[in-house]
This record gives sequence, C-alpha cells and structure tokens, in this order.
Amino acid sequence: MKKIGFLSFGHWAPSLQSQTRSAGDALLQSIDLSVAAEELGVDGAYFRVHHFARQLASPFPLLAAIGAKTQNIEIGTAVIDMRYENAFYMAEDAGAADLISNGRLQLGLSRGSPEQVIDGWRYFGYQPEEGTTDADMGRQHAEAFLGLLKGEGFAEPNPRPMFPNPPGLLRLEPHSEGLRKRIWWGAGSNSTAIWAAKLGMNLQSSTLKNDESGEPFHIQQAAQIRAYRQAWKEAGHNWTPRVSVSRSIFALMNDRDRAYFGNAGRDGDSIGHIDENTRAIFGRSYAAEPEALVKELAQDEAIKEADTLLLTVPNQLGVDYNTHVLEAILKHVAPALGWR
Repeated sequence: MKKIGFLSFGHWAPSLQSQTRSAGDALLQSIDLSVAAEELGVDGAYFRVHHFARQLASPFPLLAAIGAKTQNIEIGTAVIDMRYENAFYMAEDAGAADLISNGRLQLGLSRGSPEQVIDGWRYFGYQPEEGTTDADMGRQHAEAFLGLLKGEGFAEPNPRPMFPNPPGLLRLEPHSEGLRKRIWWGAGSNSTAIWAAKLGMNLQSSTLKNDESGEPFHIQQAAQIRAYRQAWKEAGHNWTPRVSVSRSIFALMNDRDRAYFGNAGRDGDSIGHIDENTRAIFGRSYAAEPEALVKELAQDEAIKEADTLLLTVPNQLGVDYNTHVLEAILKHVAPALGWR
C-alpha cells in the first residue's frame, strides 16, 4: 500500500495555450484541484516553491486555504527553499496552517536549487556566514526551524507585558503539537539523505539527484532511500519515518492524453548539471496505456522502496484535465501494482 499525492509547481503564463494565465489562476486552481483530488481519494496535495518565477511562491496562505476547504487530504510542500526563510516567521505560519488543517501539514524543505536570479536569497536579507556556502545557510535555517517546532520556551518575558504571560520563558505561538514529526527534507545526494535521517526528518526524493554511481536513476534513488533508512536506524529515533518519491506518470486513456503525452515516456534518464560542480541524473517520465504502464512501473526500484508517491501534474492544462490524470492512475494503475 502506498500513499499517493500530486505535486504541482503552479506554473502560470499569460498565453492562449495555458488554462492558468495569472498568479490568481494558479492559486485558486490549486485549491480547486486539492478539493477534487480529495473527492477522488488522493492522499496528498503538495506544492513546489520557487521565487522570482511565474510559479507558486509563498506557500502558507495557499496551504491554509486548502486546509480550510478540505477534511482529510494531506497538504504539503516539495519543497521550500530554506535559503530564503526566516525560521521564526516560518514557525508561526506553519503552526497556524497546521492548526487550520487539524494536523494535516506535511512540510518538505531543502537547501535550495538554482533559481531565476543570481543569489536571490540576498534580496530577502540573507547572506552566508564567512567561510560557508548558501547551501550551508539553507541547512542552518532548517535546523533553527526544527528547534523552534519543539515548542520550548526561549524568550525572556517582559515584566510588564500588555497581556498576562504563562510562567517561564516564552515560545512562539501558535504552536502545533506533532508538526515536528511531519517535516521532510528534499535530498539531492546520499549524504544529505543521511544528514536528514540523523536530524529526524522524513525523506523526499524527486525526479533528479546527484549522479553518484552512473547507474540508472531509479537504482541510485533506491540506494539513497536504503542509506537513509539505515542512518535512521542508527540514530535511534523512536518512530518510523516516511519516504516519498516523485514521478511524472500518465496513463494514456484517450486521444487527448496521447496528443499531450504520447511521446513523453519514450526517453530514458538524462544527465545534466545542477551547477558547474554537480553532475545530476534526471529520471524518466512514464506515459503508456495502463497495462504497459503497470509493467514499466513494476520495475522501478525506488517506487518499491518508498511509501509515498507524488505524481507531478501539468497544472497549466486546468483542473478538470488534471483530475482526469489523477483518476486514471488511481483506477487503472494503482490497484494492479498493489498500491491500493
């Protein structure tokens, strides 16, 4: 059995070919798709965060709105670039969104990836400490955020406050109990997956990772997941973590599906560079008739290892079409693979 969610980047473009032509369209359609996905029985609605782009950026208003309009579906991110984040504001926003959703928030974080502008985090007021990198800064922000989610008091109270204080040092409010165990780390390498395990974060692994062995993508990703689970065991945490992988998967049910994605599954993995120093491997897409799709997906070692699968959706094709994409996977693919 697997949890199955969707992952949207929230693209929008003012063109006739797009069903999502403005930032308002992207936000409102994200809410509508989450409601429709819950009705289908999808387990999670996840969103990617990108700054300086025609994509979803500030996640917490959206997550809170989805939480208020749904009852059961998990709501989350995959991922928030922590180089840009103030851990204190983020802890308050996350606590509020989690309380609104009654404990359904699943927050994926990462140290960040190449963005639309050069060193975009500096416009947000952040600069790596001397001798450290922006990736180090992102991990430092994440560790500070994790510390705040414990809910422990740290701030000295005013002896003459405007409102009465509880005894002792004060924590940030609102605090949502249990959110700390629902924080995920988007790891691009085996070493950062191990680091996430040591800190007690769930693991998110996307459709790209550092090419560390030259093997096919799904083999490398499965090895990453096993290394993470071993590190978790060695860390001695007293609860069971979750692991998600994301994939582009399309069941070709009709002529429209074939027109959009008929060629999408023919290419294999590809090699590129995240930056000048990091060689990356990008996983293939899957697109085929349901019976063929089942056979192909059964060979994906990383999907076998994960307990959660996030399906990337082409959000600019509109809510109705993306609902159809999700329904086709749930009805015609997931049962045959034992996911449902």
